[in-house]
Order: sequence, then structure tokens, then C-alpha cells
Amino acid sequence: MGAFIELQNITKTFGSATVVSNVSLELNQGEVFSLLGPSGSGKTTLLRLLAGFLTPDAGRILINGRDVTALPPNLRPVNTVFQNYALFPHLTVRENIGFGLSVAQREPSEIITEVDRMLDLTQLHDHATKKPSQISGGQRQRVAIARALINKPQLLLLDEPLAALDLKLRQRMLIELNKIHEEVGTTFLYVTHDQGEAMSLGDRVGVMNHGRFEQIGTPNEVYEHPRSRFVAEFVGDTNLIAATVIPVPDVGNLGLRTDQVGAVEYDLGPQRHHGDVLLTQKTRDIPTGATATLSVRPERIAIRRDPPPIAHEQNTIHGIVEDVVYLGSRTHYRVRVNDRLIEVWKQHRRFLPDYAPITWHEKVWLSWFSNDGYLIVEPTSPA
Repeated sequence: MGAFIELQNITKTFGSATVVSNVSLELNQGEVFSLLGPSGSGKTTLLRLLAGFLTPDAGRILINGRDVTALPPNLRPVNTVFQNYALFPHLTVRENIGFGLSVAQREPSEIITEVDRMLDLTQLHDHATKKPSQISGGQRQRVAIARALINKPQLLLLDEPLAALDLKLRQRMLIELNKIHEEVGTTFLYVTHDQGEAMSLGDRVGVMNHGRFEQIGTPNEVYEHPRSRFVAEFVGDTNLIAATVIPVPDVGNLGLRTDQVGAVEYDLGPQRHHGDVLLTQKTRDIPTGATATLSVRPERIAIRRDPPPIAHEQNTIHGIVEDVVYLGSRTHYRVRVNDRLIEVWKQHRRFLPDYAPITWHEKVWLSWFSNDGYLIVEPTSPA
């Protein structure tokens, strides 16, 4: 038995520009799949191909085993929620939600029953007689979702549905979307350029760049084990350190020769080492001499005024604080180490009124363990 939704070798061009390039994707029934990427990456074009608003130049689209590549939008078991919601301003909330059933000339009693069910699901009963201009942005978004779901589509496409909302409302609506999905179980494909939205909503995340998928995986896999520099930088924040793989006397770690962070101290069992070598956990076979990039997330790096005790498998470097940004729950530091800046996030787990926080121009020590980073092998590497 195949996947519920299948895109097979899809290509779409506009003039001389290839916007989607030989893309294949499988979605499971009931899955929430987040399609993430910057503007121009091809994600919205892929959504429009699924919806039937565009036809691919090559490849096939299957829904539940049925080839829908040539079908127009109105004949596909697919509905779309757009960024601007596309509600009818002259209709009430109730009329907007039931519009599709009215066009299909369903029985009035059935329309009333189904609209009431959607009003319950989206908690809009108190606003049923209002016009879109009389309700909030979050409520308008829920009307658009209810209108899309009332026809019981097999696939719901959400095209940047939260982009017009403020931060607090976006956070609340993500929770609402999760609740709605749990209730209806419809397959969702959620298109966004916001990695926080993609990670919090999706069962899986697909990161697009230049019309191709750079990586597809669970939010944890994409964040913790990025397959490329692009994914590491686009999904969250990270420090990227260029290095060459060298052997070290520890079967569980790889050594990385680098001149980007200066002197490093670490301990491998009975012997302490000092030099320009970083340690990273060996998660796969990478040959000696390979060119690679170490990704270390800012929240994984500890910062302190005094040199930390040398610990087994811990990298320790030092630098000067160049920038401090206080954000309440945490502070962001930019620390100059040699000729580069290292980003560090210090979480405020406790309130200590007598503690003097680290500030500008202080000398600090940074440290992280070998399993706190992830090694990205460049495409030109012998690996």
C-alpha cells in the first residue's frame, strides 16, 4: 500500500526559471507536514500544484492512489486556506462557512447541521451572525479553516495562514490548529517561512531551497542533525566552524583541526590536550582529511568569567564579549574569538538579585561538550 499523498518527480518552470525541480514527496494519512523555506524556494508553487491551480511540466500527483495531476481544483479532494483568508465580506460567519455546501446545493437541514458542527469545532458560535469585518484576525482565520474543512477534504493546504497575525496571536492559533487537527484527522500541508511555526506544528518538516528539498525529517532530526549548512542556518540559529577531520585517541569522537576559534583545551582520559583541535561526537564514518563544518547551537554553549575545569570531551575556548542583548528569559551574547563572532544564549533559570551579569568587553570562557555539536560534511568532501 502506497502513501496517501504522492508527488512523483514534479518539475515546474516559469520561462527559463525552474521553480520546482524533480521533487518527490510522500505524505501519510492524517499527517501534519510543514513545508519550510525562504521566499523563492518553491514551497508556494508546490502547494499550488497540489491544489490544482498550476499543472506540473513533468511528474505526477496522486491522492489516495488516484492520479489527480490533470484535474482542476474543484474536482480534487483538496481545500486551501490562504494567507488573506479570502472571506466574503458581505456574508456572515455562518454563511461563509456554509458557502461550499450551498454552492453544491446540499439540503438546508444538512447545511445547518454541518455549519453548527464547524462552529463548535472552531468555537465561533458567538460570532455566527457577524461579518468578517466585525471579528478579529484570529477569528477570521478560524472561519477560513472551518469553511475549508466543512467539505471534508482529504488534504488541507494552509498557505502562510498566520503571517498577518501578531506574535501572541500566532502562538495561540498554533495551539488551535493542533486541536482542530486532532478533532478532524485530515492531512495538513502547512506552508511557512517561519521555522518556529513549522517545528511546533509539523509531524515532519521539509526544508526547501532553490526548488528542491534540502532535508525532510522530524522537527528533532532537522534541528539536531542538519544535512547542510543551509538547513543548519535556516532552521534556528547556529555557529558554523570550518574544519578538517583528524584522528584523535578516542573511538567515540572525531578531531577537527581549525584555526577559527584559537586555542582549545580538552581532556581525553589520562591526558590533557591544548591546541587548535575541536572534538565532536562520531555519529557516522567520516574519513580523515574530509573538509567539514561543525554546527554548534548558541544554547548549547556555556559562558562564564572564570576558566571552567577541564572536563572529558569538553571544548573550551576564550574570547571578548562584543554585544549583549537582554531578552528577559535569556541573554544573547556575541563573543569575539580570534577573527570571528560566536553566538551564545544564556538561559535565566533562576533569579539572583546579587549576581552581576556578564557585560560588554569582558573576557569570557566558552565551553561545550563533543555531543553538543553536529558535523556537516561539505559536498566537495571525499565522504
